[in-house]
Amino acid sequence: MSDPRPAQAGAYILPLRWNEPGPIAELAGYLRSLTDVVNEVLVVDGSPPPLYGSHARALEGVARHLPPHPDLDFPMGKVSGVITGVRECSREHVVIADDDVRYDGPTLKRTLSLLAEADLVRPQNYFAELPWHARWDSARSLLNRVFTGDLTFPVGDFPGTLAVRRSTFLRSGAYDGRALFENLELMRTIRAAGGTVLSPLDLYVARTPPTTEHFLSQRVRQAYDDFAIPLRMGAFLSAGPLGIRLLRRDRRTLLVGAGALAAIAEGGRRRAGGAERFPGSASLFAPAWVAERSICAWLALGSKLRGGVPYGGKRLSHSATSMRRLRRRHDSAHATLTTPEVGQSRKGDAGESSAPLSA
Repeated sequence: MSDPRPAQAGAYILPLRWNEPGPIAELAGYLRSLTDVVNEVLVVDGSPPPLYGSHARALEGVARHLPPHPDLDFPMGKVSGVITGVRECSREHVVIADDDVRYDGPTLKRTLSLLAEADLVRPQNYFAELPWHARWDSARSLLNRVFTGDLTFPVGDFPGTLAVRRSTFLRSGAYDGRALFENLELMRTIRAAGGTVLSPLDLYVARTPPTTEHFLSQRVRQAYDDFAIPLRMGAFLSAGPLGIRLLRRDRRTLLVGAGALAAIAEGGRRRAGGAERFPGSASLFAPAWVAERSICAWLALGSKLRGGVPYGGKRLSHSATSMRRLRRRHDSAHATLTTPEVGQSRKGDAGESSAPLSA
């Protein structure tokens, strides 16, 4: 019987590293649901041996299960998994996704199809379930849908999934596995190498929320990512002292500012059909999220002065490589890519597009 999937349908790569038993049966069921869309599913698993074995049994017949290549030992283990998966897969169009990302069939098909127009596609995540901390963190996504602070990628959230052309990824030299803000690092690497990046604001992919404990443990580390976007980090470092000053001297202005943040977030929520995915309460959380991020930005600065933020038993100092440095690196290596101009998304608001660079 012939395979109903197109030959170019693509591959799905999931880098995995669990130190404790997790919902592997649920994950296997999710991956099984994708096999009607993609030709290959690869789970690159850096979990300790006992868990690796149980994962292999659960994923048998569902996905190709393999460890990261031994020559890859990056501090950010996810990058080792991604590079291994891209090396090992045979399809040109590749979706990379964290273990909490949940595509449905039509969205996965659309994501892969957009790689006909771009070297990298950047979907937008939303939470499929909404405990309080998911609503809180959704405020970040809504503000990013208006302005991220990054001049190369000014609009759109930084998701837990990206789609990329395999040939472009390999020709770019892959990306730096020391960077904490690894999804931005990959986006910048592809862009600096001359590739095109498409950010369709109407391409929504669900993800499951973390536990409350995990959410709280990530606050300073995620704030540390903002060192990769100086304009953003400067704004958050300034927001704290300004807020304290207004609280003491001009509470009316502080309330007006809080209302403005909620209004900006609501604008992001309504953009490109986002109101169907994000709850209205997320906009109201925007002032609280900004206050939290400003506090955590100062804690991240303290970590920076101590040599980096704790991660995986080490201190990592590198957030992400600047576009200027990446461009110099790729220009010196003559890493010029010839790819089509990025067009608009097939429907809705496509966000920004990045045209190819010339060397």
